[in-house]
Amino acid sequence: MSTAKVILPGSERQPIGRRVSDQPADETIEVSIILKPKSRTAVSREEFAAKNGPDTAVIEKVKQFAKDNNLKVNEVSPERRTVTLEGTAANMTRAFEVRLDRYEHESHQYRARTGGIKLPSDLASSVEAVLGLDDRPQAKTHHRVRGAQATAGVSYTPRQVAELYQFPLDVTGTGQTIGILEFGGGYRAADLKNYFSSLGVAEPTVTSVSVDKAKSKPTNANSADGEVLLDIEVVGSVAPGAKIVVYFAPNSSKGFQDAITTAIHDSVNKPSVISISWGGAESTWTAQSMTAFDSAAQDAAALGVTICAASGDNGSGDGVSDGANHVDFPASSPHILACGGTSLQSANGVITSETVWNDGAQGGAGGGGYSNQFPEPAWQVSAGIKPPAHGGRGVPDVSGDADPETGYNVLVDGEKLVIGGTSAVAPLWSGLIALLNQKLGRPLGFLQPTLYALPATSGAFHDITKGSNGAFSAGPGWDAATGLGSPDGKGLLNALSTSVSSNKRRSTANA
Repeated sequence: MSTAKVILPGSERQPIGRRVSDQPADETIEVSIILKPKSRTAVSREEFAAKNGPDTAVIEKVKQFAKDNNLKVNEVSPERRTVTLEGTAANMTRAFEVRLDRYEHESHQYRARTGGIKLPSDLASSVEAVLGLDDRPQAKTHHRVRGAQATAGVSYTPRQVAELYQFPLDVTGTGQTIGILEFGGGYRAADLKNYFSSLGVAEPTVTSVSVDKAKSKPTNANSADGEVLLDIEVVGSVAPGAKIVVYFAPNSSKGFQDAITTAIHDSVNKPSVISISWGGAESTWTAQSMTAFDSAAQDAAALGVTICAASGDNGSGDGVSDGANHVDFPASSPHILACGGTSLQSANGVITSETVWNDGAQGGAGGGGYSNQFPEPAWQVSAGIKPPAHGGRGVPDVSGDADPETGYNVLVDGEKLVIGGTSAVAPLWSGLIALLNQKLGRPLGFLQPTLYALPATSGAFHDITKGSNGAFSAGPGWDAATGLGSPDGKGLLNALSTSVSSNKRRSTANA
């Protein structure tokens, strides 16, 4: 292997917060090296590693790199395109030619990396990312608990929201598995039993999977437990017949990547839909992390798996205090269905008003805007969406009720709460997609190209035309505040059924 090293593109990173101390040289560190696919075609899980995995010669180069630098190979996962290495901080520093220190930010100490990661020149071109040297908390939940002082708002059970949106509730999601990614918090079985019993809904089967040694760790209702229970209770209310698998992983860039690839390639549970309610502004991620995650989402598309992600709860600025517009990642990945937020009013089981969710700087607003990382995808170009100068992929794709003032009744650690945020919309859409998969008899998979190609007269969406998330206002058709709109489940099913039939006819005609 060549000894000359080059910087891995997009790996540059700077610490945030206050430097605390040197990094202990003898601390054990585990990193994930994410390799590029040799091809990308629609395949089964059984075929994936052989057809879409990395080149075996590249895996051998990584093994040799580990040996040359006194690093241990812990795992080789061709289907996840991941090789996991372990070694001391001193050996990692020499191997990747990085500086490591201890920093503190927002009362949390972490291992910080400065600069770019270097790899041998004959290996670097085959690597998408090296994750794990820096273990700062990478993402935040996108849920908002309604304050106890709020008295004017209304609230719904998730089932009531599904009924307002006319979900096809004559099916339950039977035969589908919905994966939920979590990076903190936990749940108690008693909460789920009591919650679904109170709704008169059959309690779904819920299991958890540990990623990188993380586990469900419930504490109290003021923690990330609120996120975990919101996700499970929304999904379970909408699609009680679906199997729910919760993947718990560390809140780091490595944990995020390992969680999504573990869920996508879970050959035991085989999720058809994955819901993500955590994220952060694109500017807080490294380019290599976003590239690798989007690449994993493309793998999901090849397997027919749909991924939904919350678009954020801090409006067009996404919580960044520089006065500029920012979109949230991973929702900004073109291969993920980005889910934005609305405020939903109803009477007698019918929607009476739906506007952009925006409760001001303190109350939160739905995230949306244009990516600085990903160019505008072809299906948005074809839909006539014109981003501003230097803007790319438009966010969100779709929306749903997210305003805590029109929020969801949930049970968290024995406490009855009303919770909103786009965190509720990702599992809401995930549940809907599981129902549609069952009704259509096929997985929808990567469905943005289909959604954007639907005619405005399809009746698939409630077009949101009032309100703004800060810099972007709602209007007829797609907009950077609510995307294509909130779902009309009945109309969406009919439109997708027509689309499927048309595709089948074209396939038969071309055979």
